[in-house]
Amino acid sequence: MSAQQQLSAGIAALGLALPDGAEAKLIAYLALLDKWNRVYNLTAVRDAERMVSHHLLDSLAAVPYFQAGSILDVGSGGGLPGIPLAIARPELQVTLLDSIAKKTAFLLQAKAELGLANLNVVTSRVEDFRPQTGFDVITSRAFSDLKEFVTLTRHLLKPGGKWLAMKGLYPHEEIAGLPAGVKVSADHALRVPGLEASRHLIVLEPVE
Repeated sequence: MSAQQQLSAGIAALGLALPDGAEAKLIAYLALLDKWNRVYNLTAVRDAERMVSHHLLDSLAAVPYFQAGSILDVGSGGGLPGIPLAIARPELQVTLLDSIAKKTAFLLQAKAELGLANLNVVTSRVEDFRPQTGFDVITSRAFSDLKEFVTLTRHLLKPGGKWLAMKGLYPHEEIAGLPAGVKVSADHALRVPGLEASRHLIVLEPVE
């Protein structure tokens, strides 16, 4: 099965409706990631079939939980989940944040080549990032443990905002170690087509 067929089948299995041209952009993004990966080591997954399931479909499985507004993808690396999110939901304003310039160079190239007007790329350590306004949703996929994630990004969350952390196995220990003032408001078990592994999207909110 080609990457295109695998992606189409996966999107159908997830029940996602994507805008016109989104699948072609996702495949183009994968090709870019593969090309730059040879030089910059953006991801450990190098096999095309695994890249579709582990990167694209893994990110797309979380799309239904991103409703509207501004999204910050912290420690974005190769652009996951931010770039698939921006492609799947053009109405979202997605900011990709990474402290490593060679990674943000790739992200800027991807933004330009894929024509993603709703994407913003920032090179900064998260604790030094001070935008004029905060974000409705802050997400990450393998940035750090939950305590560090919410502590480092708390100043970036808008009032009424929430964190959506993409995790593998349900992180019992990390949740037990959350700081006071943060609660788990939802846990969504994600089923990723082609991935025989546990995936959870943990929703966290400040406690008033």
